[in-house]
Amino acid sequence: MESIRQLLAFIPGFGGLPDAAQASLAAVTSGVILFLFIAVMVMFFVWLERKVSAHMQDRLGPMYVGGWHGWAQSIADSLKLLLKEDIIPAAADRFLFRLAPFIVFVGAFAGFVVLPFGSSSIVADLNVGVFYLVAMASLTVVGILMAGWASNNKYSLYGGMRGAAQIVSYEIPGTISMMTVIILVGSLSMQDIVAAQSGGLHRWFLFRNPFTFISFFVYFICSLAEVNRTPFDIPEAESELVAGFHTEYSGMRWALFYLAEYANMFVVAGIATTLFLGGWGPVLPDAAVPVQLLPGPVLFTLKALALVFVQMWCRWALPRLRVDQLMYMCWKVLLPLSLLLVLGVGAVAVYWK
Repeated sequence: MESIRQLLAFIPGFGGLPDAAQASLAAVTSGVILFLFIAVMVMFFVWLERKVSAHMQDRLGPMYVGGWHGWAQSIADSLKLLLKEDIIPAAADRFLFRLAPFIVFVGAFAGFVVLPFGSSSIVADLNVGVFYLVAMASLTVVGILMAGWASNNKYSLYGGMRGAAQIVSYEIPGTISMMTVIILVGSLSMQDIVAAQSGGLHRWFLFRNPFTFISFFVYFICSLAEVNRTPFDIPEAESELVAGFHTEYSGMRWALFYLAEYANMFVVAGIATTLFLGGWGPVLPDAAVPVQLLPGPVLFTLKALALVFVQMWCRWALPRLRVDQLMYMCWKVLLPLSLLLVLGVGAVAVYWK
């Protein structure tokens, strides 16, 4: 946010404002920039997923709206959703029904606050950044359960209960796998974690030792479950629950769920990039001075986009798990494995510094 304040300092009269007013104006400006970034990014993700799925199925996907490969199709669909009628079921809890989409979106939006796009491209470098991200992820559980219950629809309620059980379960091995990096760094700050990987590709925690290498894949699997992506999309299972927890939603409220899902995909990809892939740091070392081939924010975004592409790839390549298979994977495979990884990293930190 300091870089935003420096930009706002060029506005006449900004320097004469009280510190509280300057901080508030910088926070609002940062929020607007983040929201615009998320909105544009989500429209790109929707277009990209259509093209990925189409090419995996030997189709072309959108081709006409906007010209080149139908690039404006997502814009047209967004305008359509904003203009559609907002329908609330007669038997629904109207207050909670309206509130749920905003709770889910706020959970996704808040995660961007501590993502380190660059050395100075971060809204707030909290010294408890990783803890903050885990806490904000819990808002998604609240919103999904709220939407399922408030809709007064059995399919929505089943989807909400499934979503809450799934996200709460997979948060445990996912968070434990993140601890493998925190143990080695000794800090919860996202910028400190990036700084600990400076020096090139070989310094990334993905390649630092076998325990962090496996931790990356444990975290990535858990992140798929936390954002309800295939093969863990049973809260929205179309073949069983119509659309799950958002069955009764339409128009802009449904669009908020969609926006939150794709924003969460980028957030979990950004966390994986920060923890295991060097964040915005350089890839190639050159003697004592690392070579920064691309600006930090561009490099960070490209790494996160690569992981988002893998998430989309998994959706069109893997079948959906059953509920019992989902819970077996979490409690009997990933949780014991993540605990073993923490013990292994602890041994590395103590004996092989």
